[in-house]
Amino acid sequence: MRLLILFGILTLLITIGCKKAAVIEEVDEKDWYAGGSQTFFDQSGGAFANTFVGLTPTQEQIHSVGDKFFEASFVSSPSPINPGLGPLFNAVSCVSCHPSDGRNSAPAEGDNLHNLLLRISVSGESVHGGPLAIPNFGLQFQPRAIFGLTSEGNVNVNYSYIQGNFDDGEAYELRQPTFSILNSYMSFPSDAMVSPRLSRPVFGLGLLEAIPDWALLANQDLFDSNGDGISGKANSVWNVKDQKMSIGRFGWKAGSPTLLQQVGFAFSEDIGITNFLFPLENSYGQSQSVNSEKELSDSLIYSVTFYLKTLGVPAKRNISDSEVIRGKQIFTEASCVKCHTPKQKTAVNVAFKSISNQTIYPYTDLLLHDMGGGLADNRTEYLADGSEWRTPPLWGIGLTEVVNGHSNFLHDGRARNLTEAILWHGGEAANAKIYFRKLNASDRAALIKFLKSL
Repeated sequence: MRLLILFGILTLLITIGCKKAAVIEEVDEKDWYAGGSQTFFDQSGGAFANTFVGLTPTQEQIHSVGDKFFEASFVSSPSPINPGLGPLFNAVSCVSCHPSDGRNSAPAEGDNLHNLLLRISVSGESVHGGPLAIPNFGLQFQPRAIFGLTSEGNVNVNYSYIQGNFDDGEAYELRQPTFSILNSYMSFPSDAMVSPRLSRPVFGLGLLEAIPDWALLANQDLFDSNGDGISGKANSVWNVKDQKMSIGRFGWKAGSPTLLQQVGFAFSEDIGITNFLFPLENSYGQSQSVNSEKELSDSLIYSVTFYLKTLGVPAKRNISDSEVIRGKQIFTEASCVKCHTPKQKTAVNVAFKSISNQTIYPYTDLLLHDMGGGLADNRTEYLADGSEWRTPPLWGIGLTEVVNGHSNFLHDGRARNLTEAILWHGGEAANAKIYFRKLNASDRAALIKFLKSL
């Protein structure tokens, strides 16, 4: 009898042990390290602002200089400190659009445009196949001007609301923005293509840049040959520095091939500061255009670029939580992983070991996908058509409220939380949205909890 009891106890212990082991096996320890060796276990308001480990003293100094000018407020010339603002601009500093190296919130109902921008163009292509600038307005609408000059006008946003229900009957509400250009300094074309853009977090960009082109191209499925309804494609854009076409990977439509070009364009269009990549004022061609020499030195644009290149990634959180594990499973079952590819690997870089040969978990393929009519801006950008967007990385998304104090997502900030962001998915992601809508409340909560763990 005692032997039978002992055998029963041993059997129970072995069973419990196996069950625990099965749960543990679902959690890959490397999963914690979203940014490889450049991962930081920081859940504070500064979680997006951690400097790479392993930098040399010289690299740390360059990073520090770039940090200073990323946060600096620029003023109009002449000025002994930070000159060059304008004559037209959207913001006076980089950090005003990327607070705490994160994302801005969407404008409130009736607000003038102040924390997102409008990319604009007309039908046709530039000489290199990119968007065609609007005469007298350019490629970006600037609602602010330096003293004595006239801005291009004002932008107003209003929201309409869409009611819906999950399959279990729970109600939800989506908000849809409408942007209106008011009081333009001259007639704004009625057929102009207008695309609102909310700023994105700027950490981990050096690691994304280090993913080799061949790895991105390997995930293309231009003609949906596997029949899963998903056909990602890489954008091909003009590389200003190298004077050739290159794979695009930065920006909402992957319109910039390098971090350097993304920074140079932002200085030029957002703040009105000319540089060696973009030497013409953003008001060039207008009657009030101001001629100026290059306003940002090469060393400073490279320093700001290096600062952004060397911002580490916050670690995942709660990955061994049973609800997070379930949410991760649902994320896979819903085919979200087919665009938000969990894992990538950077190329070997003997000149910069901090980003070399790193396994990272950005949850993006950096490719363009058709997101359907609901999210379409109807503005083309090289190979990206009016309904295609680059898959945004999801790493750090769960810390948005901690770092930036809001939960506005998607290209124009219309989504007020992650649930709304999912419900706006369409096109290639329509089946994933339908899957989400069919989930019961506990499974929906598990998926959201998983996303907040990233």
